[in-house]
Amino acid sequence: MSITEKTGIVVSTKMDKTIVVVVESKYRHPQYSKTLSKTKRYLAHDENNIAKLGDRVILGQTRPISKRKSWTLKSVIS
Repeated sequence: MSITEKTGIVVSTKMDKTIVVVVESKYRHPQYSKTLSKTKRYLAHDENNIAKLGDRVILGQTRPISKRKSWTLKSVIS
């Protein structure tokens, strides 16, 4: 997986041809050495409305499609 790909879980499919995907990243706190998790929501373009709620998907970065949407659905993992 390259830097222009992200893996996450679909949390919303209410918009037409758009899905909301939550990507979670874990990192180590520099001072306290505790593992923390950070979540970020991405809007992604789903041309054929393939993804369903709860699916694990791979997103690929693309040109801006709208103000907040610059990711596209590459594949559905499960």
